[in-house]
Amino acid sequence: MIIQVHRVHSFTDSGTGGNPAGVVLDADALDSAARQNIAAALGWSETAFVSRSDKANVRLEFYTPNRQIAHCGHATVATFGLLRALGRVGEGVLHKDTVDGLREIRIEGESVFMGQHAPIFEPKPGLTPHLASLLDLPLSAFDHAGVPTIVSTGTRFLQVGPLDAEFLAHARPDQAGIEALSEELDLIGLYVHARGTNVPGRTASTRMFAPRFGIPEESATGMAAGGLASLLHERGEIEGSELVIEQGRLMRPVSPSELRVRLELQDRKLTRVFVGGKVRVESVHRVVREPNGQWRDLGIAVETAA
Repeated sequence: MIIQVHRVHSFTDSGTGGNPAGVVLDADALDSAARQNIAAALGWSETAFVSRSDKANVRLEFYTPNRQIAHCGHATVATFGLLRALGRVGEGVLHKDTVDGLREIRIEGESVFMGQHAPIFEPKPGLTPHLASLLDLPLSAFDHAGVPTIVSTGTRFLQVGPLDAEFLAHARPDQAGIEALSEELDLIGLYVHARGTNVPGRTASTRMFAPRFGIPEESATGMAAGGLASLLHERGEIEGSELVIEQGRLMRPVSPSELRVRLELQDRKLTRVFVGGKVRVESVHRVVREPNGQWRDLGIAVETAA
């Protein structure tokens, strides 16, 4: 059995970079074991599986190389960007059906925005010395940082910073230690930010480490960006309800990403978050199921600029 997997870059920056996700269309016949095996064979940070739903436009389930995850921002944006490019959906308000409910999607021209819940904040005072050790940074790097805070807008990330941009660039994550902390606190991972950005007018530059989910570092993290924007709003560090976050410029290899965040407010209270950006459909891979039941990536079958 051979299936096709689209490789789609989300949150591209000026048409380049972004975070690649796998998208498997018409995946109704694939069970959870097959989906996990396919995601592991591909090795990308997340792969989205699209199936029918009687509640929404599509049902989406997400798998990292080592486990299922409830939500994924960049794979959601990738999926709806691909569906738009293929003519399966149009612009406007849509919905995805997930393992823990419905989420609103908005397609505006070339951009896809994904809705997230109002944030839940869980400060973790006293954690800074341990974080300095995990990131191989001096404690002085955190002199102007806020209290490390777990923020959930649907998934839990530990928000760290702001650091000076130079410190963020030179952070060397202890992957085993971050994985242990993520297990202890039930996190997807760490989202570390700096005030300095490559492009003037943007709010923050970020890095994300999620070894618990088989992701040492990734170039764009939509759920974490929503949490960061929520925290900056809660701290009074931003004005207005729209901001742009950079990610991926400090990775090796570099993959610059632009994440646009919109905060929805009611009586100055944050009620919902939308994170979005543009996509680039890169290629189609073929994945084959071997006689032993395992799946193997056969590589690129088609390169596309859709």
